[in-house]
Amino acid sequence: MASENVVRLSNMASPQVTCMAICEKHGPYSSTETRVLRSTFRSPCPQCKQALAEKERAEAVERSRHELAWKMGDALIPKRFKDRTFDTYTANNPGQVKAKARCVKYAAEFEQNLSAGRCMIMLGNPGTGKTHLGISVAQAIMATSGHTAAYRTLGGILHAIRATFDGSSGQTEGSILDALVRPALLVLDEVGASKETPSDFELSRLFSIINGRYEKMLPTIVISNLGVKELPSAMGERSADRLREGGVIVLPFDWESQRGREGF
Repeated sequence: MASENVVRLSNMASPQVTCMAICEKHGPYSSTETRVLRSTFRSPCPQCKQALAEKERAEAVERSRHELAWKMGDALIPKRFKDRTFDTYTANNPGQVKAKARCVKYAAEFEQNLSAGRCMIMLGNPGTGKTHLGISVAQAIMATSGHTAAYRTLGGILHAIRATFDGSSGQTEGSILDALVRPALLVLDEVGASKETPSDFELSRLFSIINGRYEKMLPTIVISNLGVKELPSAMGERSADRLREGGVIVLPFDWESQRGREGF
């Protein structure tokens, strides 16, 4: 808060004068004094103003994340995966080192990736750390920026949509799809998990998500146990084509599962 003791530096006849004021927290600063009729208004301490603006932005981000988490029916990152970060990912072979470095870079350069709508596809064997790294990217983005990021499995999404058909879930298909299109980054796991040929229902809903994000130029990380040649038929060529634009990054996870080495 500025002191009432000010020193006017410009013409007293002017409707605006420059003053030297004192903020109780930050000390002297140059203030603009504006006169309107018989009232006088002084500009606040710029450091206090900046701190207040930053606090309001942080609160707005938190409100946005809580609202989105509520609409998605869960936290943006499920409780089981809250500890999945780059720090907790152990790279035991050159492939893991390379994949981790590429994901760290993707998160660090997220503003550029967001601007380009650049997606990432993680493909390969089960138990190789794809989910861990995908969630780590989302966690890093939320920790270092005001952006939202979310993780979902395709099976979970389809189950939630089917539950709306009898009207008992309290959600609509539109609200579920809208919530999936909103985050700055969506990590979509278990694409092509079923060994069966995907149904028209599955392909159409997946396309609605991928295309909705494509139209808004919002990147998606797709995680699958399939190979690069198998994925398009499992998710539909139209969805695969949307992912390719913007310079998609494809990361192969072709090493052995690490789960057996973790005591499973």
